[in-house]
Amino acid sequence: MDKIVEIDNGFNHGITLTERKSVIVSGVKKIESFDETEFLMDTTLGFLIIKGESLEIIKLDTYQGNVSIKGKIDDVCYMDNDGKKNKDNSLFTRLFK
Repeated sequence: MDKIVEIDNGFNHGITLTERKSVIVSGVKKIESFDETEFLMDTTLGFLIIKGESLEIIKLDTYQGNVSIKGKIDDVCYMDNDGKKNKDNSLFTRLFK
């Protein structure tokens, strides 16, 4: 019989949003692209998009997979595997249902 082996890469994914002014994301594998209005990150649980105004990286820890961003946060959402935004499961959609 084949055994299923779970690989633990040590990156637990989490998002901490503080007063829409800063966000800390853990479990980031790679930052695909970023500018002052949008960040696209590959996390352990899928692609994450953060949109806002005057966004900038405060801290980047590639060893532990943590990213700190400051600015005005307008949107936090995940993308499906086919590259489309998953509007039904976005953080703000789930919070305000």
